[in-house]
Amino acid sequence: MSSALTKKSVSINEKIYPAAIILLIVVVWQLLSSSGIIPQFMLPSPINVLRAFYNNFGDLMFHARITLTEAAAGLGLSIALALILATAMDHFDWLYRAFFPLMVISQTIPTVAIAPLLVLWMGYGMMPKVALIVLVCFFPIAVALLDSFRSSDPDLINLMRAMGAKPAQIFRHVKWPAAITGFFSGLKIAVSYAIVGAVISEWLGGNEGLGVYMIRVKRSYAFDKMFAVILLIMIISLLLIQVTVWLERITTPWRNLKLEDSINEK
Repeated sequence: MSSALTKKSVSINEKIYPAAIILLIVVVWQLLSSSGIIPQFMLPSPINVLRAFYNNFGDLMFHARITLTEAAAGLGLSIALALILATAMDHFDWLYRAFFPLMVISQTIPTVAIAPLLVLWMGYGMMPKVALIVLVCFFPIAVALLDSFRSSDPDLINLMRAMGAKPAQIFRHVKWPAAITGFFSGLKIAVSYAIVGAVISEWLGGNEGLGVYMIRVKRSYAFDKMFAVILLIMIISLLLIQVTVWLERITTPWRNLKLEDSINEK
């Protein structure tokens, strides 16, 4: 009973502090905007942003559907590509030495610079947007997986080899369970990058999506609508991260047991 109460208390505290900081920021923002210290056309008040969000909810949902479709396609391809390449790089050291520097170099290319080239090569459809999302999301998942594979318990691997286990069995029973936590750590980063990458790709070409809608309202100087788009992007990203956390808890039940043990010790 006491452990359950302690766990609930820890969970509540983890939510109260961020909520208090966010509330403080919103209050200061409202005071700065409503008092005239910062003009409304430069920084709309939170009330005006919420009003714009409500009044344009239909348009926001229409464009959000397009952005989410692009993000889901790019994220799915990123996960598949990261799994395949990270597994291959773990099995073949020459592949690791050949491709890992290229993976790092790919992250030094500014997305704003590569996006026009993708549009030139692939047109104004969904393909260049998906390609940009893959370029952004692939790296954190692949690196997290690769680090987890390579940091697996060497004693356990040697024990499996001594017992006659094949490489596939070692991967299945030792390396993959050890890599699940790293996979979800990379996925949490990639999920937030996917939405941002989709919006950036829509800035540089397209007819629909939150990025396109943001450009339109910016050109009409409707900054309350622009902040409403930013609010929606934040909400979507937080929801996707929360879904990822939920999936992690389901697939790694042993981590919950470790958390309860640490709470009990405290």
